[in-house]
Amino acid sequence: MAFAEYEKFDGLGLAGLIRRGEVSALEVVEAAIERIEARDGRLHAVVQKSYQRARQQAQGTLPDGPFRGVPFLLKDLLAQDAGQPTLNGTRLCRGMVADHDSELVARHKKAGLVIVGKTATPELGILPVTEAEVYGAPTRNPWDPMRTPGGSSGGAGAAVASGMVPLAHASDGGGSIRIPASCCGLFGLKPTRARTPLGPDVGDGWHGLAVEHCLSRTVRDSAALLDATQGLDLGAPYGVPAPERPYLDEIAREPGRLRIAFTSASLLGKDVHRDCVAAVRGAAGLCRTLGHELVEDAPQLDRRELTRAYLVLVASACAAELEFIGRLVGKEPTADQVEPGTWFLAQLGRKYRGAELSLALHTIHAMGRQLAHFFERHDLLLTPTLAAPPLRIGELKLKLHELAALRLLRRFPSEVVLRKMLDGLADQGFEFAAFTAVANLAGVPAMSVPLHWNAEGLPIGAHFIARYGDEATLFRLAAQLEKTSPWANRRPSR
Repeated sequence: MAFAEYEKFDGLGLAGLIRRGEVSALEVVEAAIERIEARDGRLHAVVQKSYQRARQQAQGTLPDGPFRGVPFLLKDLLAQDAGQPTLNGTRLCRGMVADHDSELVARHKKAGLVIVGKTATPELGILPVTEAEVYGAPTRNPWDPMRTPGGSSGGAGAAVASGMVPLAHASDGGGSIRIPASCCGLFGLKPTRARTPLGPDVGDGWHGLAVEHCLSRTVRDSAALLDATQGLDLGAPYGVPAPERPYLDEIAREPGRLRIAFTSASLLGKDVHRDCVAAVRGAAGLCRTLGHELVEDAPQLDRRELTRAYLVLVASACAAELEFIGRLVGKEPTADQVEPGTWFLAQLGRKYRGAELSLALHTIHAMGRQLAHFFERHDLLLTPTLAAPPLRIGELKLKLHELAALRLLRRFPSEVVLRKMLDGLADQGFEFAAFTAVANLAGVPAMSVPLHWNAEGLPIGAHFIARYGDEATLFRLAAQLEKTSPWANRRPSR
């Protein structure tokens, strides 16, 4: 078999070929490298390459895990890969090389994955687009290179959607798995808080908002990888119920008749694009034909309070991250070392009092309880993944007058002005990613499923949120949807 057929297989499919001796792990790794080299010049998805190590590993004895010999890309955020740099999307981390694997990366390697490089992320994973200055060029969407693949796992999304690798590491602190899944026509599941490990370097990401997993073409790859990586690591600050059975077994089970609430009204913003409304209506109709009970309903959330609480948590975490990186590199970060928006968030974070941080945590925990009561009546909540199709490259770039204002604030960091700008962010900052952060705030699992393409040929995701710890229901439904309306062979032609 000529390995031009590489892209016909998902990760488990490639591992099966290797296990049966139909193709070697080295041939599979070479096929991935060939595609990265051929396609990344246009997409700017892969920002670090570890080809030689990958070739050596592929020729050696690999762990006999479910993905033995399958090429894999790590996101250039959080993931520590021994001997490799981790930039976290910022100039501050230049020259930093990991001396150990993070626990999740160790589990990736134990599963047999062969890491061939790292993918782009916005600075510190903050934005829902992937245009970090440190990489020199924005990451582009394979469906339309003039548009974003989303963020913060935009490099992962572009790499998988373009066929470089069948699945890639991703993380999600406000939608960063599901946003690129929607923008790139992929399956993306955000696990329950603490389902996958963040240690040993991170206790909790963004005060419990962030969790790591992957982007994939197929549901079964996502399920199998979560089986291989889920479970608490030593000293984890949160706990989560263990799954009843392997997730790979769940996708073979019928979901039963689910009670699915759905809404196309924005949860955290104001407006929703007609293409995204059409996507959720279409998904609701498909679920209804599959025998599920659909009712138009949504939790009544205090949008202003939640968005403000989210920004307090993220800004505080941003300030702490800069201070932590400064300690690692041995010098205090300065404004000219990070992007203006990042520095602004850090300035905000330094102004908050402990009481404000505690109040923000109280607000999101109260919402988590509210959502838990909502799920006493419903099994799932269906929304659009995003409030708009993939944005054009540069659409969220700061305007000249905004940059001028931020430069002034660097010199004169007025607390009054900073807080007023926070209020403006709370009002406007969630117009694009208007749905995904709800699952992060509550710590519950959620997934984006690629069921709709608009008239321009752009993918639009359908977003399902489940109760705490219930990835099983999501996987069962995702497998049913994938069988009914398959998407894995639908590829960008540009």
